[in-house]
Amino acid sequence: MNDSQGIDRDFIEYVVKQIVDEPDLVEVIRSVDELGVLITLRVGPHDMGKIIGKSGQTAKALRILLRVIGSKNNARVNLKIIEPDGSETRAPQDETPVAETAPAEEAPAEEAPAEEIPAVLEEEVADLHADMPEEV
Repeated sequence: MNDSQGIDRDFIEYVVKQIVDEPDLVEVIRSVDELGVLITLRVGPHDMGKIIGKSGQTAKALRILLRVIGSKNNARVNLKIIEPDGSETRAPQDETPVAETAPAEEAPAEEAPAEEIPAVLEEEVADLHADMPEEV
C-alpha cells in the first residue's frame, strides 16, 4: 500500500530526472494534509528553466499529469516547484549583453522583478489549485 501512496512522487521524480542535466540535485518531497497531497520539487539552479519550460508549459503539463494520477487514486495532488538559491545568479548572466547596451540603472530594475514574478505566480497558482473544489 505504501507504493500506491507514493506513486505520484515516484512519477514526478522519474520524469524530472529525465529532463534535467543534474539528476542528482533533484529532490521530491511528498506531504499529505486535509487539502490533499502536495509534491514539493527542488532542482539544481541551472535546471529550473527546463522544469518550468516556455511560458510555464512544462510545469503545467507535470501538474496536469499529477492530477490524472491523483484522480485515479481519489486524491487531490498539487505540485510546488521551489526556486533554488543559485537560480537568481543565472538570469543576470543570460541578460548581460542587454545590460551593457542599455543604461545600467534601468536594465537591472526592469529585469529583476520579471524573473521573480513567475516564481511567485507558480506558488500562488499551486495554492489556488489546493483551495479549488474537486468538481471544477
